[in-house]
Amino acid sequence: MSTRNQTLGEFIIENQTAFKYSSGELSRLINSIRLAAKVVNHEVNKAGLVDILGAAGDVNIQGENQQKLDVYANEKFIQTLTKRNIVCGIASEEEDDFIAINSQDENHQNKYVVLIDPLDGSSNIDVNVSVGTIFSIYRRITPVGTPVKMEDFLQKGCEQVAAGYVVYGTSTMLVYTTGAGVNGFTLNPAIGSFYLSHPNMKFPETGTIYSVNEGNYLDFPLGIKKYIKYCQEESEDRPYTSRYIGSLVSDFHRNMIKGGIYMYPKGSRNPNGKLRLLYECNPMAFLAEQAGGKSSDGYTRTLDEVPTSLHQRVPFVCGSKKMVEKVEEFMREFGE
Repeated sequence: MSTRNQTLGEFIIENQTAFKYSSGELSRLINSIRLAAKVVNHEVNKAGLVDILGAAGDVNIQGENQQKLDVYANEKFIQTLTKRNIVCGIASEEEDDFIAINSQDENHQNKYVVLIDPLDGSSNIDVNVSVGTIFSIYRRITPVGTPVKMEDFLQKGCEQVAAGYVVYGTSTMLVYTTGAGVNGFTLNPAIGSFYLSHPNMKFPETGTIYSVNEGNYLDFPLGIKKYIKYCQEESEDRPYTSRYIGSLVSDFHRNMIKGGIYMYPKGSRNPNGKLRLLYECNPMAFLAEQAGGKSSDGYTRTLDEVPTSLHQRVPFVCGSKKMVEKVEEFMREFGE
């Protein structure tokens, strides 16, 4: 029986038999992510004291300016996952291509690939706003012992075996699922351990918060514009409250606890949407569904999207189930 004073390590051991591929590897993989998250958390928390704020001077594959902590977090997660001989491949939002692990060793038996956004919302660090890490885990589909290929990473979100995020905020939390509900663990900085603090997390069926960058309102599809006006109308349970942090992890985390919806639709400036299917949308959609929420592109389920490229972008609507269904209703009626 899980208890709130349980450490993440104890929780993983107690619950690993509930995972259908249970062999200990996934448990070691989650533990590796935990270790890297603690290292990154240490750097994030001292960001104002050392020279790791601001831009690094490079541009990533997305065409975005890399922050210094983006680069640091990317290096730490890749180093940790690579050195512990658990995964056969890693794809990062900060890298042009996937990284094959042990590809020259014919005897390696690693079965998992990890896709990661090492530091989501990193532009907020300079102003001391919460940021996070998002991760997604799949079992490879090419033969074990051979080098990983692109098809190992281009799997539908419904094939994920685990996903989660770390939020570096007023407290640091690791939230994850292996397909049997969502659980959250808070870091005790005094002893460096994560403790179960939010067991069996659930999205309220509906909520009163909508999260969207309203500065892009004129660029939104008509269905989204109509929904935003619906949120602002006076009624028995409205207007809703607008809350937008600009860090997907932070906005998602708040909405899961309080009830709400997050939207990043497509527009003329981002005709395919802005968020990445593999690094952001799929892991968050998996978490949302495991917590009783819902996720789609405004029409169809996010986890059914067939990826076509490593850095593919898609429109994204995610949160409390009834709120997402209402957006889909507006999109069907008013469309683009």
